[in-house]
This record gives sequence, C-alpha cells and structure tokens, in this order.
Amino acid sequence: MDTRQDRTSHQTGVDDIPYTELYLRIQSYLQTDLGRLKYFLGIEVLDTKEGICLSQRKYCLEVLNEFGLLGYKPPQTPLEQNMTIFVKESEDDKLLGNITEYQKLIGKLIYLTLTRPDISNVVQCLSQFMHSPLESHLKWAFRILRYLNGAPGKGIHIKQSDTLTLRAYVDSDWGRCLNSKRSVTGYCVYLGNSLVSWRSKKQNIEQWPLSLVKFFG
Repeated sequence: MDTRQDRTSHQTGVDDIPYTELYLRIQSYLQTDLGRLKYFLGIEVLDTKEGICLSQRKYCLEVLNEFGLLGYKPPQTPLEQNMTIFVKESEDDKLLGNITEYQKLIGKLIYLTLTRPDISNVVQCLSQFMHSPLESHLKWAFRILRYLNGAPGKGIHIKQSDTLTLRAYVDSDWGRCLNSKRSVTGYCVYLGNSLVSWRSKKQNIEQWPLSLVKFFG
C-alpha cells in the first residue's frame, strides 16, 4: 500500500509533465523574435520618419470591392453639411425590406473607425438604426464608403514627441437627434502631437430649449 507521500510523489510525477512541457513551450515562444509588427487584426503598422502610422487600407479596399464602390468618385465629406438624418418612415423614404446588408455594412464601418476618427460621428448616428433602417440610411452609409475611397490608406499617425502634454477637445451638436432630442457629444484626446483617443456618443439626458428651462425654472 502506498503511503500518502508516495501517492503525492506519484501523482506529481504523472500529472505535472504536460504542464511542464506547456510552460517550456510558452517560454520558448515568448523568447522568439518575431520582428517588427507589420499587421495586426486588419490594422497595418507602417514605420515613418516621425513614428508609426496605423492604417486599415487593405481592409477598406476589401469592403469597397465587396460593395462595388471602388470606381466611384469620392465626395469631400462623409456627410453633407447640416444634413439631418431622419428616423421615421415616409412616402419618399421607406423602411428597408432586407436589413441584413445594412447591418453588415455598418458593422464594417464601425470597425474602420478604429483608425478613421473622421467618420466616427456619422457612423455612430447610422448605427442607431440597425433594426429599422430607412432607404436614406443605406444611402448615407454608401456615401461614407465612397468618401473612404478618396483616401483608403488614411489613418492615425503616432509621432515621436519631446513632450507628453495631454490635450482634450470636446463638442456637442445640441439636441440634433430628432428621435430622442438628445445631443451627440464628440471628444478627442492628444498625447503630445498624437491622437490617442476619440469617441462620438449620444448623451443620456434630453436637451430642452433654453426658453423651456427658464419657464419651468
């Protein structure tokens, strides 16, 4: 009969061998020089004289090709100036019969905002209608794609800097959402001369006109 110590030694000798091998393999992998980072999860990493550039050029071109928009002339902006995105169906703007294409396109555009803050606001607006999009919503989504076709390799340039000053900018559109009467707030944060964080988000509180605020106050 084995003693408790013998059973422990026997169990340790058998069960610990796979874990030991796994640990050694992990250590060997961690010590392997994989070279400079070039590509990661659809994001291209390009070395420049001033730092590195993060771009999704390959992915962007694949999306443009998938939706057949490679040969179209790009507009100057992702959305027309002072354009209002409507939320209710009308005679001239019907609900989409098949929302799958719209959901697929918006999902791809959301992923492209990882390196394209210039489309962050309009993509955020269109993503609100994933379950009940109008024909105009799909039209504006295609306009964003055509806009990206103008510079598919554009991205984020992270530059070397002697200063690590943190700067933030914020703005709001003051209740432009026709459906909720809420504002969309956008912000961006710079570390030195490099953009490191940005976001466009609808506020949780409904914005009232100043005249109503004074009346109820």
